[in-house]
Amino acid sequence: MKPMRFLVTQVESSNRVTGYLVSGKLMKDDSVVITPSGHQTSILEMQQGGVACTEAEAKTELVLDLTYSVNMKPNDIIAAADSRPEFSDQFEAQIEWLSERELLPGRTYTIKTISGDSEATVSRLKYRFDEQSGQQIAAKTLVRNNSGVANIALTQPIIYDSGSVCPATGTFSLFDKDSAALVANGTIRHSLRRASNIHWQALDVDKQSRAAIKQQTPKIIWLTGLSGSGKSTIANLIEKKLIAKGRHSYLLDGDNVRHGLNKDLGFTDADRVENIRRVAETANLMLDAGLIVITSFISPFRAERNMARTLFNDDEFIEVFVDASLEVCEQRDPKGLYKKARAGQIKNFTGLDSPYETPLKPELVIDTIEITVEQAADRIIKFVDC
Repeated sequence: MKPMRFLVTQVESSNRVTGYLVSGKLMKDDSVVITPSGHQTSILEMQQGGVACTEAEAKTELVLDLTYSVNMKPNDIIAAADSRPEFSDQFEAQIEWLSERELLPGRTYTIKTISGDSEATVSRLKYRFDEQSGQQIAAKTLVRNNSGVANIALTQPIIYDSGSVCPATGTFSLFDKDSAALVANGTIRHSLRRASNIHWQALDVDKQSRAAIKQQTPKIIWLTGLSGSGKSTIANLIEKKLIAKGRHSYLLDGDNVRHGLNKDLGFTDADRVENIRRVAETANLMLDAGLIVITSFISPFRAERNMARTLFNDDEFIEVFVDASLEVCEQRDPKGLYKKARAGQIKNFTGLDSPYETPLKPELVIDTIEITVEQAADRIIKFVDC
């Protein structure tokens, strides 16, 4: 017998709700618990189609009168008091990948469940299943029609069960954030217990206090563009000028970060996504320290640049598109990378055999053909007002 799960769709009062019995059986006088609040009550009266009833089975629309008043809201789950669902922001799941674009761990997707939506990332792809033998195979990504097992992390906790316990609350779908296209279906296997053991620690010294000591407003200056566009040169000059003005700053450079923090990552699409995720989180910590942070990364995908943006307040993140055509960048080729890529010595090179997605609405566009590096740095500093 599947556990009783009732999805609240409308709250008429603190002891009357409308919703759907999505799993199991519900009877008058049953003891129930409201998830996620944990408040307990019991079923005083039930109505189905305007007619009083003493029991119902899934899938049925019901009006419930509760014995005790409790706080509820739409998308809460009423469950049997002795069989409660999970409520957390991490779980392990089996997913079936449906999109033509491969799964990229670290990329943010929209997750839809019976109890609501959230944002989710595949924090770790554990393995995929071989299509013929069903054996578990180590994998970094999934392509269309692949199935695998992964850890899923969400920005907000959701109510769920293991799919084997309750299919109605144990399944989900993933959608591309930009196009809203369906990319995967999944079944939850179990919660990750460590999710409930980690809590934000309250700190007495905050970002504003750290910034006040430095007498500046923390910012993220996020430079993006093709290799050879001039990002690193401009970023270096920006920091020199900021230091000359007595500002506290730090430059995160794409090449330098790959010598340490990200030295385990390559240049596949999946590794590029993880590269930017780590950089964005590092930049967020530095912003919290009150610094003006300059980042110089190709950061080729809009999804990851948008993910980085969501970590910050609206006025803290300044995306700067260092605009130079592929032809110009290849002519410059300061590190000889385009020549090596053309010769087949470098794979997954942005602009050639790996895409670069031009920013749609950057705060600032810098044309390095029309202006000098000095002018570019001055324009960015003036725009940021730092």
